[in-house]
Amino acid sequence: MDRDQQLQALCDSGVVAVIRARSVDELTWVCRALVEGGVKGIEITMTSPGATEAIYQVSKLLKNEAIIGAGSVLDPETARIAMLAGADFIVGPAINLEMIRICKCYSKIVIPGAFSPTEIITAWQAGADVVKVFPATKLGPSFIKDIKGPLPQVRLMPTGGVDISNLGEFLKAGASFVGVGTALVNKEAVAQRDSVRLTKLATDYIEAARAARAG
Repeated sequence: MDRDQQLQALCDSGVVAVIRARSVDELTWVCRALVEGGVKGIEITMTSPGATEAIYQVSKLLKNEAIIGAGSVLDPETARIAMLAGADFIVGPAINLEMIRICKCYSKIVIPGAFSPTEIITAWQAGADVVKVFPATKLGPSFIKDIKGPLPQVRLMPTGGVDISNLGEFLKAGASFVGVGTALVNKEAVAQRDSVRLTKLATDYIEAARAARAG
């Protein structure tokens, strides 16, 4: 898929899994389990040990099955390292204009973080493909709806506290997709290496997203 097709696939899926793990091996099998459950977007945080190697390995392993991103990216140097390792998209917790610029140079999807209306429009005007609204549960689905009123063109990805009980409300409010961390990448299932449980959780989340949009 090219960049535009990848972006559309993320939007169509409705859910991006945000993964923090303890090793490359753990990251790899977690990604496989989630993809088998229907998750297309995988965000591997750069705070995970061996994150760069994991991005390289997973992007090869799941080349035609998933869209692999790097999360918790703070600067253009880290963004470039992640993209060269195979990352299809870059996610940051805040706005870094140089990070946005280098992602555009490499023709990669860039998703900087923002909290206020001013930060959201600043990120969009700088070239963001999607703006990560973080932490989302501090603001709620009504905030997404309010922002989409005057800014219908801005794609938003609420992240932080999103789970299966509220993801539908965020999508109905106008989010392009949501970022989900430990509510989806369950710590107990990861610790027990329970890939069946993770795959079932992934399926449940994807089905919940579809149901919300259908409704």
